[in-house]
Amino acid sequence: MRVNFTVNGRQQEADDVWEGESLLYVLRERLGLPGSKNACEQGECGSCTVRLDGVPVCSCLVAAGQVEGREVVTVEGLADFARQRAERSAHGGACATGACGGTSLQEAQAWTARGTDSQTGEGTELSPIQQAFIDAGAVQCGFCTPGLLVAADELLEHNASPSDADIREALSGNLCRCTGYEKILDAVRLAAARQGEAV
Repeated sequence: MRVNFTVNGRQQEADDVWEGESLLYVLRERLGLPGSKNACEQGECGSCTVRLDGVPVCSCLVAAGQVEGREVVTVEGLADFARQRAERSAHGGACATGACGGTSLQEAQAWTARGTDSQTGEGTELSPIQQAFIDAGAVQCGFCTPGLLVAADELLEHNASPSDADIREALSGNLCRCTGYEKILDAVRLAAARQGEAV
């Protein structure tokens, strides 16, 4: 079958997709987006997390046919997605008041990439959560990092001042074998603090 959907703000078409093929396989092997990692293929580790119509999902569990006509944001498009969200907030959106309920389906579908390479994310400034991960030393081997970034970005979109319990809950589906998690928690706290200063 042929699947038409939007990835990181650009229309994409995947041909010869078989019925059992996962969104993760299509992203990595057919579209050349290696950011989402293939680890457990059971939805247990979170390394393949992407946003589907604004909601974090394990792309290894989503059949490719389910994304027909829908919006997918991978870690490669996270910075541009976060920048456009910040621009909406700056112009009086609900997020400007700290009452952001997340990205609506209509907002996700209206999002378009701007002037960057949607394949690699190159040519753009990092999103606040990406920069915080670097600054807090939360990146080690990097295998879990894309999924953690996507999940943390979604958390900060609808909760500008998360408690430690909120952060732990939001990231509970993401496993990391290197960091011991404290640096990851520090990174989310740092991004939240920076987000609060910007408002």
